[in-house]
Amino acid sequence: QIQLVESGGGLVQAGGALRLSCAYSGSPFTNYAMGWFRQSPGKAREFVAAISWSGISTYYAESIKGRFTISRDNTKNTLYLQMNSLKPEDTAVYYCAADGPHAIVVVTTLMQMAAGIENIKHWGKGTLVTVSS
Repeated sequence: QIQLVESGGGLVQAGGALRLSCAYSGSPFTNYAMGWFRQSPGKAREFVAAISWSGISTYYAESIKGRFTISRDNTKNTLYLQMNSLKPEDTAVYYCAADGPHAIVVVTTLMQMAAGIENIKHWGKGTLVTVSS
């Protein structure tokens, strides 16, 4: 059974930084796309960033491009989201997600993950990020 557990959320001032972690277990994850989504109060859950198993392929939402970096350490079974230059509008619950298995994970696969949130079967419980102005 796949388990995803997020950590690292908290309260930070605008302009600050946080690093989120997602510990994953229960599957080899070799052919899974993994990513981060977020949900603000009263809004739908939205895509933030995704990454392939190797880490070679990444894909980002335009709203966070240049400020956030997704990475993974497969030796530690952990997915990361480094968030810099945080803005109040980044305030949300951040969720880790796993999508697969796929025959191969390339950028197109990550784009499909971003666009097909309703098809994603594996989610963590989320971690709250609050950015104060």
